[in-house]
Amino acid sequence: MAFTDGLLPAAGPGLEAESLAVTALLNCLLREVATPADPSAPAGPVASAEPFASAGPFAPAEPRFFVLPATGHVLRVGGARFPAEPALRTPDGWRPIPLPELVELTAAELRAATGAANDALPGEILDSRDVTAVLLAARRATVPPADAYLRSEQALVAGHRYHPAPKARGGGGPREWLRYSPEARASFALPLLAVPADDLVVDGDASALDRLGPAPGAGLALLPAHPWQLELLGETGLRQAGVSAATAVATASIRTVYLPEADLFCKFSLDVRITNDVRRLWLHDLRRLSLVAALVDVAFDDLPCHLPRPAVLRDRGWRSARLGGDGGEGLAVIVRDGLGEHLLPGLTALLAAGISEGFPGNPIDGLDEDGALVWWERYLEHVVPPVLHAYLRHGVVLECHLQNVLVAVDAHGLPGQALFRDHEGVKLVAERHPGLTAPVLGGVRAWERLVYCLLTNNLCEIAGAVAERHPRLVGELWTRARAVFAAAAKEYGDPPELRDLLAATHIPAKANLLLRWLDADGAAMRWVPIPNPLRLFAP
Repeated sequence: MAFTDGLLPAAGPGLEAESLAVTALLNCLLREVATPADPSAPAGPVASAEPFASAGPFAPAEPRFFVLPATGHVLRVGGARFPAEPALRTPDGWRPIPLPELVELTAAELRAATGAANDALPGEILDSRDVTAVLLAARRATVPPADAYLRSEQALVAGHRYHPAPKARGGGGPREWLRYSPEARASFALPLLAVPADDLVVDGDASALDRLGPAPGAGLALLPAHPWQLELLGETGLRQAGVSAATAVATASIRTVYLPEADLFCKFSLDVRITNDVRRLWLHDLRRLSLVAALVDVAFDDLPCHLPRPAVLRDRGWRSARLGGDGGEGLAVIVRDGLGEHLLPGLTALLAAGISEGFPGNPIDGLDEDGALVWWERYLEHVVPPVLHAYLRHGVVLECHLQNVLVAVDAHGLPGQALFRDHEGVKLVAERHPGLTAPVLGGVRAWERLVYCLLTNNLCEIAGAVAERHPRLVGELWTRARAVFAAAAKEYGDPPELRDLLAATHIPAKANLLLRWLDADGAAMRWVPIPNPLRLFAP
């Protein structure tokens, strides 16, 4: 392990972390780079093979074979939903590949394929493995929270399943981040800063922050801070006015916390690279939150009455203090609605990503095949129509991936409401919002982003979790999903986007490995094709 500060994990967590890291890298490698191979051929891909057809959430539970085209290496991969146990073809037969060698093979392939070098990413991958091992060891010493919602938020031990270094924490050791990590079920008080009026930056309604502690005095405003960010920033020159009385619980996004007693979410700047980006709240994003919040409200206000109405955990405003010339970015905190004012009676909110990964109390556990199909239909009817409506009627592209969607379930575990969150990632269709410069995307790029978030990232993984429990249902799951998209096409006059989607052989997936190898900007997009399940399993 890379860490040397006395918090090394036991062998069990270390082996599990190695396995998770191998799966994450294979997911990226097979999706973005490799092509199906014939293991009996001397080398190279099978000319008749469908690209990417053997990778992803529709893979069979049997060994599969791939070639890395730039270097000619042939791999054998086991596992079903998640690839595992890679082996390299050698003159003496198949040889298992440990993670460090898989990293080296990946780096060699990417250097040959792109002509670019990246000395940082291999270290990030190994760092992610080491972080995961520490998190697993710490998690074993904790008790799961009684609240099912918090259990679902803190279930993402593997992190982003299609990122090569999902748990990298900027290279720092466990003493820096462990006590703030959702995977270790962290909770803590928030430091409260007293900000003079001349240094205060505020937009929208951030008044909920004033209830986190006593008034700091005349001419001062309370500003909660994430303790990790305070440590990263060092001396701020601001006086600390105590800590929050309400406890903050780490959620799946390590920089966003939930305060159950106050029923409030706070999203902070965090100057650490996590997956593809340094997680600072940038001013250009903060300044458009009010506009985005209003447009999302409008989009859902006119949903057809026969469609289930979702809730939105609104980013109501933000508050910060200027530090030097940063305009308030370093100490920015977004105020987000809590659950209480939005949940329908009798329902319990659960994070969609937690359902995909699994946690104690997961509503898809224990269902028979008929129950699983009913659950899936309810999930589709609450999640898909409002997302398509926002796009087709209002040109609003929700970032509806697994970490931004909550599904509220009833006492039987059946979905009864969808809740969407995080306005920072919402985009607008340029052609529908002329005159705006941000956050807009041209129509083609906007639709690709929506399909990736909704279909590739969200529905494919939820369907994968259901099919993992009931393999015979794969085709029926996607037949019913196709029916929901087809109904939306009829509802909105057969728009070309939906017509083309239902006919397309492939859909876009984000190329996180290539993006990190090329050191692309955190907001950059690069797509690779994967089979379209709406077409692949069409009746």
